[in-house]
Amino acid sequence: MSITTKAEYIQESDFEQLIQDENLVVVDYTATWCGPCRLISPLIDRLAEEYQGKAKVVKIDIDQNRNNAKQYKIRSIPTVLIFKNGTLTEQFVGKAPYETFSNALEKHLRL
Repeated sequence: MSITTKAEYIQESDFEQLIQDENLVVVDYTATWCGPCRLISPLIDRLAEEYQGKAKVVKIDIDQNRNNAKQYKIRSIPTVLIFKNGTLTEQFVGKAPYETFSNALEKHLRL
C-alpha cells in the first residue's frame, strides 16, 4: 500500500518563512464552504504527490488566514499562487484542469 502525499494546510504565521525557504511553492487559497475549491482539491493533492521533492504544495484556508489572503489580494477562490524563490510568479483564479498547474510548475522547474 502506498502512502499518498497530500497538500498540507499551513497558517499565515508559517507562510513567509516557507516561501523564503523553498525554491518553488504552490499555494491553494481555499475554504471549506467553497464548491469549486472542493473540485480542485484533488488536483492540488495530486500536484503535492507528483512534485514531492521538486515543489512544496500547500493550502491556506482563507477564513483562518484573512491577513495573508488580503496581502495577496485574493478576492475570489479558489486561487492558486506559485512562488519561485520567494517571488509571486503565477496566479490562477477559479477552476482549472490539472495540466494548467503542472505545466506552470514544469516551466518554473526548467527556468
